[in-house]
Amino acid sequence: MTDLLQIVKSAVAATVAWWISTAVFDSELPFLAPWTALLTVHATVHRSLSRGIQSTVASAVGVGLSFVIGTFLGVSVWTFALAIFVGLLGARLSWIRDEGVAIATTAVFVLGSGFSRQDDLLLERLAEVGVGVVIGVVVNVLVLPPLRDQQAARYVDSINRRMGGVLVSMADEMSQSWGTEQADSWFAETQSMSTELESAWQMVRFARESRRGNPTRALHRLSARQRAPSADHSDVRFEDILYRVDEGVSHLRHLTRTLREATYASGEWDDRFRTQWVAIVRDAGRAIADPDADVEPLGGRLTSLSARMSTDEGLPQQTWPLYGSLITSVQHIVTIVDDVASARDAREHPAG
Repeated sequence: MTDLLQIVKSAVAATVAWWISTAVFDSELPFLAPWTALLTVHATVHRSLSRGIQSTVASAVGVGLSFVIGTFLGVSVWTFALAIFVGLLGARLSWIRDEGVAIATTAVFVLGSGFSRQDDLLLERLAEVGVGVVIGVVVNVLVLPPLRDQQAARYVDSINRRMGGVLVSMADEMSQSWGTEQADSWFAETQSMSTELESAWQMVRFARESRRGNPTRALHRLSARQRAPSADHSDVRFEDILYRVDEGVSHLRHLTRTLREATYASGEWDDRFRTQWVAIVRDAGRAIADPDADVEPLGGRLTSLSARMSTDEGLPQQTWPLYGSLITSVQHIVTIVDDVASARDAREHPAG
């Protein structure tokens, strides 16, 4: 849907710019305005403004370069090559690097379409470039630029569901027995979550950029105030949520490593510890996958489990490093469960 919207915006901007160039300016080179309009239309308003400025500068330099070379050296194979060479050198300037190639391409258009030495045409060419940039920015502002907040929220929710799914699967398997194969699959799933998390970070950064200079943002904020005038989510950001989710994935990965190593250890697990720990893990998985799930508070249950096991003289001492590591990992995950659940409303109604 976003790609289609981008295509529509580009087509509208180029068409309007072409119409103005032909109907208003009666331009001899009517392609300059629609071409710069296409260069200016980007996925966000902020990017359109920043790239639009670069396009304006680069295109203006290209027009000026064409007139200088055409006026003093004429148009030939060698002067054409010189214009391209100088234009590509200019494209390496850091402050216009994103759109710097427009210097060379503008020179191609102006020199390749027939050159006139009339000085007044230079201002007309520059005006057409300006029209294209303005039309591109205006269209990008008016044609519902995306905020991308919902896409970012879906990434967060997807990772949460996957984390919860791993914990529930872990509890189901460990209720009976498990082996290295299951532990390896859980570990591989956490690696896949990290990959998805990278995509989530990219989407969140894009969402932040899309809010800069975006008129849709003001409409969203006004609508949010009308729905809940007293709500204030300004203290919670997607970045903060992703940091917490990233921590949760890291602790989950450590937990899967611990369980994988435990499959090589000799000796039987204490059934009392296994039963209680598995129940907590299952509820933690349910809670992180669905913040609305009806789950008994988990922190106190882990503390109680640790206290009971530590005072149990029948528990073999050599198992405590393993059990302690499992309890600690789940404790960290539980803390993140609480943070993610409390931030759910902020994910649905993100701050500006």
